[in-house]
Amino acid sequence: MTGPIPALTDRANRAAERLAAADHVLLASHADADGLASAAVGAAALERAGIPHDVQFADQLDEATIQRLASGREDVVFLTDFGSGQLDDVYAHLDPEATIVADHHQPLSPDAVPAGAPATAEYADAPYHVNPLLVGLDGARECSGAGATYAVARAIAERDPPAALGPEHAIQPGSDPDPRNRDLAALAIVGAVGDRQREDGELVGANVAIAAEGEAAGVLTTETDLGAYGTQTKPLPELLAHADEIRVPGVATDRNAAARFLDGLDLKLRTDGEWRRWAELTGEERQTVASGLCQRAIQRGVPAERIDEMVGTAYTLSGEEPATQLRDASEFATLLNATARYERSAVGLAVLLGDRDGALEEATDLLAEHRRNLSRGVRWVEDHGVTIESHCQWFDAGSEIPATIVGIVAGMAVGADGVDPSIPIVAFAEDGDEVKVSARATGGLVRRGVDLSEAMATAASAVDGSGGGHTVAAGATIPPDSTDEFVSVVDDVLATQLQT
Repeated sequence: MTGPIPALTDRANRAAERLAAADHVLLASHADADGLASAAVGAAALERAGIPHDVQFADQLDEATIQRLASGREDVVFLTDFGSGQLDDVYAHLDPEATIVADHHQPLSPDAVPAGAPATAEYADAPYHVNPLLVGLDGARECSGAGATYAVARAIAERDPPAALGPEHAIQPGSDPDPRNRDLAALAIVGAVGDRQREDGELVGANVAIAAEGEAAGVLTTETDLGAYGTQTKPLPELLAHADEIRVPGVATDRNAAARFLDGLDLKLRTDGEWRRWAELTGEERQTVASGLCQRAIQRGVPAERIDEMVGTAYTLSGEEPATQLRDASEFATLLNATARYERSAVGLAVLLGDRDGALEEATDLLAEHRRNLSRGVRWVEDHGVTIESHCQWFDAGSEIPATIVGIVAGMAVGADGVDPSIPIVAFAEDGDEVKVSARATGGLVRRGVDLSEAMATAASAVDGSGGGHTVAAGATIPPDSTDEFVSVVDDVLATQLQT
């Protein structure tokens, strides 16, 4: 069987064989949108195959977490959306023959493998390691942790298709479970979108093949549409005024100005006095609004490339109710992040697996709190400003911004007053006895050579911390009082990257 990601098929098949032979599996996953989606894909596949399992989440896979996982009595440990960069610690405490990793982060480099480790000299040859980076795919752009887990889920179903699936196995209320697990593709796409894997408004690489399987299973639709966040739930003036992708003078940043623009289009965009949502418009109405935006942008001298950025690919979960936060992959991912950031990952997992009652209500409340905290965080950055170095900018929020959301705040602050979008931003926040670091860059900076994963790992190592991640978004944990040295190393690494 050739799976949805052909290059990963052999690895996924080996992992599926090992899982099928397990008496009990402990699935442990990263606590963010991609990690929650990964856990849901893995848990659904295990449930359908009749493999007993439990699920846990962790903010990071440090040695203490690994030791906790090793203390259980599970036959197999299944790590999703983390593990590749920590295989030295993983294999120091867990049996490589009973540990499966489905991840997309940078694997531990061969020269970092400790002497006498129970794995082979190159962790690429570890027995059950499913990672797109090991087969020539870009884990930051082409395949997320949920995508790697989806490859394993598909292999499980192809190896031993379930005899029958009932409504309790459906992951969307309006869809039927697929015996080949292709319906789980919708969750994998939510993970990819949540991990910021869109490029020029659309997913690329293996993610395209995964989306195609979701479409074939009837759980996902893809279409060219307005490339703005909130098309399902935001009233039209709020959508246009606050969308980063729509920076049209006289419309953006000002809700009243956006309302005046919409009033001038000769469309009925209110129902009983309330503004409609983009998702509620007809195709003809959408075209009229989009054309009006383009005309306004041209009149105000917006560059052609910025106008192109207003259009992207929408990934819609077909079985979810229209005009809800679960209908659009981007909004779904934000909901998941809200549960994870406030240590309620189990709530997000329940929503992913089909709970539309208590779990969804709690997740919605967490999302409202999340948005308030993000808004306060961005205002704090605007009020206190950033420190500009030669090749990066940074701020230290101390205890003013929770460590769980400081990275999101940093990303949202790019482009705000006093924040330079042409250089990466690095954010610090207190996290117990340590300091949490989050770094963000733009796609344009990555194309020029910026690799924040390398920058975070190198700088963290210099101050006896740990770090890594992706080219466009990465993080670290460092000791207190090491911020200045850390920033200095980051700036030097970025200088080298931008000069090559």
